[in-house]
Amino acid sequence: MPSTGRPRSFDTDEALEVAMRVFWAEGYEGASLAALTEAMGINRRSIYAAFGNKEELFRKAVDRYVQGPGAFVAPALELPTARQVAEAMLHGAVDAHTAPGCPRGCLLVQSALAAGPESEPVRRDLAERREAGVGALRARFEQAQAEGDLPPTVDADSLARYVTTVGQGLAVQAAGGASREDLHRVADQALNTWPSA
Repeated sequence: MPSTGRPRSFDTDEALEVAMRVFWAEGYEGASLAALTEAMGINRRSIYAAFGNKEELFRKAVDRYVQGPGAFVAPALELPTARQVAEAMLHGAVDAHTAPGCPRGCLLVQSALAAGPESEPVRRDLAERREAGVGALRARFEQAQAEGDLPPTVDADSLARYVTTVGQGLAVQAAGGASREDLHRVADQALNTWPSA
């Protein structure tokens, strides 16, 4: 009879959570396989068997981040007005990027902005994910225009990029040590320029 292999002696969900936090804190290139295996409490062979190579593990960790700490985005897009959407996005970003017990900043923003040639696929994937976020926000603002919630003169793409850029700036500031209170004030300041219908 063929061997079915030994059952895994670790919780893959828990290991992925740990990997997500390592990538979040150290970035893609900064998180070595040695650091990942030590933090996850498993060997390289187990990482490859359960998650694939480092790049595949990172993509799974990013998916987990989007569904966990970054999960404030989807419900924000469902709010009734464009201003409420922007408010929930910016203040949600502040809360996520300064959550106690978590690395500061945003995994999608900081993980591979500065990456060597071998990390280009990861950098490109994160850029595409961020651009998809702009697209979702743009579509929501276009819907707001169609409903009369935003003036027809507003450039929905520019407004989506503005909100996204402020959100990413909040992530960078959080990673640099800015306080949650200061960042909420910055979010409020950005919202002061909101176009009225």
